[in-house]
Amino acid sequence: QVQLVESGGGLVQAGSSLRLSCAASGLTFSRSIMGWFRQAPGKEREFVAAISWSGGNTDYLDSVKGRFTISRDNAKNTLYLQMNSLKPEDTAIYYCAARGRGWSVRRSTYDDWGQGTQVTVSS
Repeated sequence: QVQLVESGGGLVQAGSSLRLSCAASGLTFSRSIMGWFRQAPGKEREFVAAISWSGGNTDYLDSVKGRFTISRDNAKNTLYLQMNSLKPEDTAIYYCAARGRGWSVRRSTYDDWGQGTQVTVSS
């Protein structure tokens, strides 16, 4: 049974940083494409960042490029999202997701999801 458990969210002021973590189990983590998605109140869940199994390929939502960094530690089965220069519009529930096939940033193509962690950025 696949389990993805996010942590690291919280309430911060604009301009602050947070690092989200996602602990994975029940899957071959080192062979999984991993992604971060987010959902703000009243909005659809959107792609934030993705990383290939080796970490050699990444992609980001345009609005977070240069501020967010996705990374992974395959030895620890853990995914990370370093978020710097946070803005109020980054406020959302952040979800970790996994897919066992080829590269994709489409939400509908990810197989497994965590429960999410709340990030709130005050102005």
